[in-house]
Amino acid sequence: MRDKLQTLLARLHFDGMAAVLDKELERAEREATPAPELIHRLLCAEAASQRQRSLAYRLKQARLPWDWTLETFPFDEQPSINRGQIKTLAGLDFLSRANNIVLTGETGTGKSGIAIGILREACLNGYRGRFYDAQDLLDELYASLADRSTSRLLKRLSRLQPLVIDKVDNLNVKSEQANAFFRLIDQRYNRVSTIITTSLELDKWYELFDKKHLVDALLDRLRHRCISINIDGPSLRTPEAQAASPGHKRPGRLVRQQSRRGAAESARVGGQP
Repeated sequence: MRDKLQTLLARLHFDGMAAVLDKELERAEREATPAPELIHRLLCAEAASQRQRSLAYRLKQARLPWDWTLETFPFDEQPSINRGQIKTLAGLDFLSRANNIVLTGETGTGKSGIAIGILREACLNGYRGRFYDAQDLLDELYASLADRSTSRLLKRLSRLQPLVIDKVDNLNVKSEQANAFFRLIDQRYNRVSTIITTSLELDKWYELFDKKHLVDALLDRLRHRCISINIDGPSLRTPEAQAASPGHKRPGRLVRQQSRRGAAESARVGGQP
């Protein structure tokens, strides 16, 4: 009978239940466990397994370029950042309000690290977001014009919560790309949150996109429901800053921390899938 059960569980892809089946059946025989309790334990194991697989899928789809977390961000090396504000954002209430976040500052000041950390927190809490390099996003939008798939692409991108657009500066922007980018922000406006990092003040975007009426409309939507964070501090990429960073001293910390967070996530049976 156990072999038949394992075969059926494999066919149904109930991997979590299959992994604990023998142990739980032996425990049930040993403790004379009532059938409802046994079923409950098996279902809890399967639910935890499915949550872990869902988390792994969300993290993979988010395309996070680095294993950065807010817990390992060197706030002490960047005093211009309000640690309390970032921790509040990590609570993700801004997502339910469809607020945008715009992080400005010079290269290397930690804008991308904060954006990635917030996106990771969103993934850990059941949201499906995505990280994009700004130029890669513009190029993907431009390529979609060739096979007329722009509408489908924009529809998919408009559902991501949140969408991180990194390094909106020094871009090679064609007119069609600017139009598609505006359509994307317009479709996301007041519905889902967008996180943008840029070394340019928003008023400098007129030079970047070279379309005043379009930039007017674009900034109007971004600023309406926007949390602006300006990082006015030193680069964290200098040898001195890296030597002082906890992540630099303990390179394995990120991996260990992610494993702990993933295990905690899989253990929570209730909550958002």
